[in-house]
Amino acid sequence: MASAYQVPQRKKSSPVPVVIALVVAVLAVAVVMGVVLPAVTPLFVGSSEPAVAAGQEVQVNIPEGASGDQIASTLSTNHVIEDPQDYYAAVRQLNADALLKPGDYLFTTGQDPLEVVQQLIDGPNVEGVSLTIQEGLTVQQTAARVEEVYGIPADEFLQQAKASNYVDDYPFLEGAYDDSLEGYLYPKTYSFSGTPTADDIIRALLDQFEIETADIDLASGANGLTSQQLISLASLVERETAVEDERPMVASVIYNRLDEDMPLQIDAAIVYARGGGSQSVTYDDLEIDSPYNVYQNTGLTPGPICSPSISSIQAAVNPADTSYLYYVLSSANDGTHKFSETYDEFLTNRQEYLDSRS
Repeated sequence: MASAYQVPQRKKSSPVPVVIALVVAVLAVAVVMGVVLPAVTPLFVGSSEPAVAAGQEVQVNIPEGASGDQIASTLSTNHVIEDPQDYYAAVRQLNADALLKPGDYLFTTGQDPLEVVQQLIDGPNVEGVSLTIQEGLTVQQTAARVEEVYGIPADEFLQQAKASNYVDDYPFLEGAYDDSLEGYLYPKTYSFSGTPTADDIIRALLDQFEIETADIDLASGANGLTSQQLISLASLVERETAVEDERPMVASVIYNRLDEDMPLQIDAAIVYARGGGSQSVTYDDLEIDSPYNVYQNTGLTPGPICSPSISSIQAAVNPADTSYLYYVLSSANDGTHKFSETYDEFLTNRQEYLDSRS
């Protein structure tokens, strides 16, 4: 079917969980969760004595992307290393700035700082099952993945995955379309100890979204779009190309079409409107009565169609400066696209692609 947009077949990520990346100290501030057993009162500034006795077991989660300052704060809050300066001294002594690994750890209160930092270098010491959420998954696909890994029924997960359940703790969900978390369950590999609940998992994914976007002022919007619209646009970019370097250009095409009041004609939005499936978009699909039908309707989809990666979000905020209105898969058959300003150029590029496939 001729279309101004051709959706590439995305390579499916391996379902086997991947090793979580190293923490980079310069990344945005993370939301870090720690549990002290038994519960303790907060450590007040100026206290001359430890607020909790030494030797109590503490479980701490260091999420991917946590900064050095946030790790120090977490360890201090949970009384593993009471004075953050002791943590920094141990990191310097072991030259560990870029070696600290995210994950779940068991420490004891009042533990030797050098032992703590060495453990952070060695990696998590709490065994747990990893959950990999691939880029571009919908909330429903995420629910299916959670059920596969942890046995939590997908329907139970979907019932919990409502923006209204989390907006008080995550202000970026304000105004989420249809009370959905679509677009905000950040794609990454996660590790949970014990048996997590749907709420535990959702909060971890929302925490990671907050970490990844901390350097982007989504709340203020950009390019005339609200934060919700930016995530919707980013989700379209995510599904349109798997080539990271192309994403700013794809975003520019979407912006240019919006400026021209042209329908976006993105097949991935049609797939979302019909409820998924891997089969090609048909002419009947283009007649679906849905606000996600961007063949019949101009403007963006009313909400995201998947969970975008940070590169797609960045492309939505900072698109390339082009006059392109069209793109089609390249005749190189390597997943890249050829971009064009006119429909005639698009037809030529499209024919080259079709010829390369014959």
